[in-house]
Amino acid sequence: MALDAAFRDQWGRVLATLVGILGDIELAEDAAAEAFAIAAERWPRDGEPANPAGWLITTARHRAIDQLRRRQVLAAKTKLLARDLEAAPQGPAALMDGAATIPDERLELIFTCCHPALAPEAQVALTLRTLGGLSTDEIALAFLVPPETMSKRLTRARHKIRDAGIPFAVPPDHQLPDRLAAVLAAVYLIFNQGWGGGRVDLAAEAIRLGRALADLMPDEPEVLALLALMLLHDARKAARLRDGQVVPLDDQDRSLWDTQQIDEGRALLRRAMTRRRSGPYLVQAAIADLHLYQPRDWRQIAALYEALARQTGSPIVEMNRAIAVAEIDGPEAGLAILDRLDLHHYRYFHSTRADLLRRAGRPSEARQAYRRALDLTQTEPERRFLQDRLAEGAGYP
Repeated sequence: MALDAAFRDQWGRVLATLVGILGDIELAEDAAAEAFAIAAERWPRDGEPANPAGWLITTARHRAIDQLRRRQVLAAKTKLLARDLEAAPQGPAALMDGAATIPDERLELIFTCCHPALAPEAQVALTLRTLGGLSTDEIALAFLVPPETMSKRLTRARHKIRDAGIPFAVPPDHQLPDRLAAVLAAVYLIFNQGWGGGRVDLAAEAIRLGRALADLMPDEPEVLALLALMLLHDARKAARLRDGQVVPLDDQDRSLWDTQQIDEGRALLRRAMTRRRSGPYLVQAAIADLHLYQPRDWRQIAALYEALARQTGSPIVEMNRAIAVAEIDGPEAGLAILDRLDLHHYRYFHSTRADLLRRAGRPSEARQAYRRALDLTQTEPERRFLQDRLAEGAGYP
């Protein structure tokens, strides 16, 4: 395993194990970073250990003890940690061989990062840092904020966990549905941020997190459905952009779609459906699957959006239902739904409305809506698409 692959594959697991031992995310991050730095120096020279994760955890544990001693604080905690290290059932050296079993505490870590006491943007940033292993600069770049701002946001989140005594644990059964919803929302927000065309591949990071959750919670239908949803969308990424511009679904080259990923997404969707519990991600995954067929079954898509709207109460879901209704009953029917929604801050509302206005033969209003969408759009591929639509405006009916 190359070091960069080890980092991507093992960072979240190593860090989660260390947080479980130390009870301190900051100390665990520092110790893990030191361990990976030592690995970068030693592995090319001495060879990769038989158990890379065990080597990293053991090395990081020793770095953590050294840090605590250097600080000359928490003396009792240092002694306790050292005692636990020596008295571990397999001992610290045993972790480095290929047979050692390492606890996987990533589930506890992601629930800690997505605790409701933290603001949603802090949940997302901390999840990317701790589970995804992204640097502060990468996260700042993805969310279009200065690195100093993101660094402060992460520090506040870590201190909030420490000072509020947020437990490093999977919540009890009666709290799990609400807490799991927050975890899934954070992962999907990461995916959507990447899907928008940012320079950091957050969509891939979200899928990695989704796979980890599916491995850890294989019987949760919404976990399986979210991973299916992301895979079905991401399977089209090679066809979604052409010459730096967004390509609408109907114009995409289907030969560029990743059929293996589509098959995997559909298999996950079928597994989720066998659990006989229908949540919002299951409905969204079913809709994403229907969009891949040609011709599309707009009546079924509209019906699923109606069911999803009842579940979520989301105006964005209603906006998407309006698109399906317009395909069935014409653009004016879709506009009638849009006109009831308060989404004037949302760029896709204006681009959707512009397209329906254009199709309804209302060119002046369409141009105005395209301009508003352009004002709100931050990614260059979407800007180019909207600029082309505006340039075509002279030819509107």
